[in-house]
Amino acid sequence: MKKISIIGLLLCFTLAGSLQAQLRLPKLVSDGMVLQRGEDINIWGWADPGSAVTVKFKGKNYQATTEASGKWMVKLRKSKAGGPYEMEISSANEQIVLKDILIGDVWFCSGQSNMVHYLGRHSDRYTDEIAAATNPEIRQFLVPSNPEFQGPSEDLPKGEWKQANPENVLVFSVVGYFFAKNLYDKYKVPMGFINSSYGGTPIEAWISEGGFKDFPSELNRIAQNKDTAYVNRINREAQASRAVAEPQPEDQGLTASTPWHDPAYQPKNWHNINIPGYWEDQDIKDLNGTVWYRKVIDLPENMAGQAGKIHMGRIVDADAIYINGERVGGIGYQYPQRRYAFIEGILKAGENLITIRVTNYGGKGGFVPDKPYYLAAAGDTLDLKGTWQYKVGQVFHPQKNIKHGIAAQYQPATLYNGMVAPFINFPIRGILWYQGESNAGNPKAYEGLLKALISDWRAKWGEEELPFLYAQLPNFMEVNYTPSESGWAELRESQRKALSVPNTAMAVTLELGEWNDIHPGNKKPIGDRLAQAAQKLSYGEKDVVYSGPMYRSATVNQGQVTLSFDHIGSGLTSKDGEKLRWFALAGVDQQYYWASAEIKNNQVLVSTPKVPNPIYVRYAWMDNPQDINFYNEEGLPASPFEAQLIDELWYGKKAGVVLTYDDALDVHLDNAIPVLDSLGLKATFYITANASKGRMYDWKRVAQNGHELGNHTLYHPCLGGEGREWVIPENDLRNYNTQEIVREIEMTELYLRALDGKSSRTFAYTCGDTETSEGSFIPEIKDKFTALRGVDSQLNHIETMDFTDIKCYGLDGHSAEEMIQWAEKAREENALLVILFHGVGGGHSLNVSLENHRKFLEYLKTNEADYWVTTMEEAAQHCKDQKP
Repeated sequence: MKKISIIGLLLCFTLAGSLQAQLRLPKLVSDGMVLQRGEDINIWGWADPGSAVTVKFKGKNYQATTEASGKWMVKLRKSKAGGPYEMEISSANEQIVLKDILIGDVWFCSGQSNMVHYLGRHSDRYTDEIAAATNPEIRQFLVPSNPEFQGPSEDLPKGEWKQANPENVLVFSVVGYFFAKNLYDKYKVPMGFINSSYGGTPIEAWISEGGFKDFPSELNRIAQNKDTAYVNRINREAQASRAVAEPQPEDQGLTASTPWHDPAYQPKNWHNINIPGYWEDQDIKDLNGTVWYRKVIDLPENMAGQAGKIHMGRIVDADAIYINGERVGGIGYQYPQRRYAFIEGILKAGENLITIRVTNYGGKGGFVPDKPYYLAAAGDTLDLKGTWQYKVGQVFHPQKNIKHGIAAQYQPATLYNGMVAPFINFPIRGILWYQGESNAGNPKAYEGLLKALISDWRAKWGEEELPFLYAQLPNFMEVNYTPSESGWAELRESQRKALSVPNTAMAVTLELGEWNDIHPGNKKPIGDRLAQAAQKLSYGEKDVVYSGPMYRSATVNQGQVTLSFDHIGSGLTSKDGEKLRWFALAGVDQQYYWASAEIKNNQVLVSTPKVPNPIYVRYAWMDNPQDINFYNEEGLPASPFEAQLIDELWYGKKAGVVLTYDDALDVHLDNAIPVLDSLGLKATFYITANASKGRMYDWKRVAQNGHELGNHTLYHPCLGGEGREWVIPENDLRNYNTQEIVREIEMTELYLRALDGKSSRTFAYTCGDTETSEGSFIPEIKDKFTALRGVDSQLNHIETMDFTDIKCYGLDGHSAEEMIQWAEKAREENALLVILFHGVGGGHSLNVSLENHRKFLEYLKTNEADYWVTTMEEAAQHCKDQKP
C-alpha cells in the first residue's frame, strides 16, 4: 500500500510539472524583441487546449482562448516607437514576463553567405565600427540553420534577440547591421532585423510550396522529398557508395614516424614553391590530395613568447597550420580567409617553423593571390609571401560510382519551411535579400524565381507591396578583356529585370567585389545603399537618390546608339574622368565588340566602326568588369544591362530570307557554295544521305562554314503514280509505312550529326509529300525538328506561321528579277521568304541559271540593311521566340 502511494504521488508531481510547462512562446517572442511600430502586432504561443490566456502590454489587457491544437494568438494595438517595455503573458497558474521590449522598425534579412557574413569575420576591416557598436536600440534576431522537408514550421529550435554592443555585433550580419545603423542614425527609431540566411543555398530553397505554382518540376521535387522513405533511401545509398569506395592512401606527412609539422622532423626532398599561388601553376600538375608547405622564419627578441596572429589569405580547399609544431588553426573549406590567433609561448626568438597542410579536392589547389599573408605579434609584422618549400603528402585516387545524397538546404521550399514560415505572423517593415551566387549556373531562370519569391513572401505576410530591397551580385573572378558570355552578368540582368515588380529596389554593388573572393569584405556600402533605397521606398524620402543609372531606352541613328537612363541623380559622370569603359555593341550576328562611349546631355553615345548596324548593346557584361567608371554624381554606379536596340521582327531588318538547296547535288558544292561564301551568306542544304555520301567530306566543310545541313531522308522517297513515273517502287511512299519513313529520317539524322555535330536542325518534305500508306507521318516527326519545310509558293508571316509546313518558292527557270520581286514583297509585308533551289547551272531538271542565281544573291548582299539572310534553323527558332 505504501508503495502504491509513492507511485501515485510521483505521478501527480509529473502531471503537475507537465501542466506547468504548457504555456510556451515562439523563440521570436522573447526578451529584447523589437515590435513593428504603426502595425497591429500578433503575439502568439501555445497552452492547454481551451485555456484562457491574458497578455498585458502598455497598460492594456488582451484575451485569447487556445484552440484545440493548443495555439493562441492576440493582436496588440498599433503603437508609436518607444520602449523599453515589459509584457506579461499568463494562463492558469503560469506566467511569463518578457522584458526590454522595443517598438520600432523590423526588417527581415535573408539570402546566402554574403548576408550571413558577420562582423567578427571582418573584424580587421571594421575594428573601429565594432568598438563603437554600443547601441541597445539596434538588435538582431539570428535564425539558426533549420531546413525542413515536411512543411512549414511553427517555431525554431533556438534563437534570441541581441542588442548591439562590441561583443554581440561580432555575430551580426555586416549588411544587416550597417543597414540598421544607417536608418537608426537618420530616424533615431529602434531597429530590429531578423537574420534568416544560410550560406551556399539557392533561391528555390527559400520559396514556399505555394510559391511554385508556375514551376511544376519544383512541385514534383517537393512532393518527392516529403516521402521520408525515399529521402532516407537515397541518403543510405550515397553513404553506402562512399563506404565501399576505394580508400584513399594515407598522408605521409601525418603517418611518418616524425610528423612533418614536428620541429624534430628533418626534411628531405622538399622543393621550392611560391606563396601565394596555385600549385598547378607552379611545379605540380593536376593533383588532388594534400601538399605540405614549410618555411623557417627569423623573429626578433621582442616577438618571442608573445601572443599574435597569422593571416594566410584564402586557401583552396582545406588547411591546418602549425607554428613550431603547435596547431594554431584550420578550416575545412575554401571560402573563409585564414586569420588565426595564437597564444603566448608559441613563438621564440630566432628560428621558427611554420608548417601548413593544404588539402585540395578539385580544381587548382593552393593559396589565392592578392590576399594578406603575414604573421603579427608585439606590434611587429612579418611578411610571409615568397619562397616556401613543399612536399606532396597524399594523392587522392579518383572515386568512381560515388552517389550523392539529398542535402535538405538545397531543396525547394525547405528553408522557407524552417526559416521563414515561423515569422509570417510577425509584422515587418520590409525585406532585405542578398543571394544569387548559387544560381549563377542557370541565370536566365533567376528572374522568374526572384519574382516568385517576392510575390510569395508578400502573400505570406499579407502585404501586396511590402518593400523588397536586394543586392545585385558584385564583380568576381578574373577579368576577361574580350567581350564574352558570363553567367554572373546574366544573373545580374535577371536581378535588374525583377525591378519591374512594384515597390522593389536594387543596390548595385559592381565595384565592391573582389576578383579572388566570393565573399568580399567591403559590405558596409551595401548596407548603406540598401538603407538609401529604404529611405525612398519605405520612409517616403522623395529627394533621396538611392540608385545608380538604370538603362531605360535607346535610339539608333547611322550606327550611333544613344542610351537614356533612369536614376541619373544630379547627372551622369565618369568617376575617374576617363572614357566610359565596358560598353559593347553587336549586329545581327550577336558578335560583340567593345565600343566608344561618351556622356552627352545626360545620355550615353555608343558606337564602333566594327558594328555599322548595331542591334544589341551591353554594359559591363562580364564576371568582373574591373575599374568601372559609369556613375551618377551622387557616387552610385550604373547597373550592368543588355538590350535589343531595334524591336522589328528580323533583328532590325525588314524581312527574313532563307535560301534552301535540295537533294545534295554536286552543283550545290561546285556552283552555289563558292558564291554564297564569297558574299558571306548562309544557307540550308537539305541532304539525302544516299546522294551525299560520295562527297561526304565536302559537306562536312559546308557545315563548318556555318551553313545548315538539313534532313531530307536517306533515299528521297516520294508518292508515285500518274505523272511521277520516275518514282521507283522502292522509293514510293505508297509502299512505306510510317515506321519505315521515320526510321529513314532518324538514320539520316545520325548521319548528319556525324558530319556537323549538331542536334538541332530542320526537315524538308521530299516532293512536299507528307503521307505514307498509313496516312500523315507529320505527328511522328514534328517534335524532332525546329521546323518542317514544305513546297507551297507563299510568304511566311509570323502571326500565321505553321512550323510543320514552312512555305517556300520553288525555282524552275525563274529570273533574278522574279526572285527580287518576291524579296521586295517580303520586305513590304515584313515576312519571311524561303526559296528552294534544285539545279544551279544544271544538275537537275528543275534549274536556275548561274547568272540569275548570282544576281539574286548579290542583290541580297547589296541590300543587307533590309534583309536578314540566314539558315532555316535559325530563322525558324527566331520566329518561335518572337511568335505572339
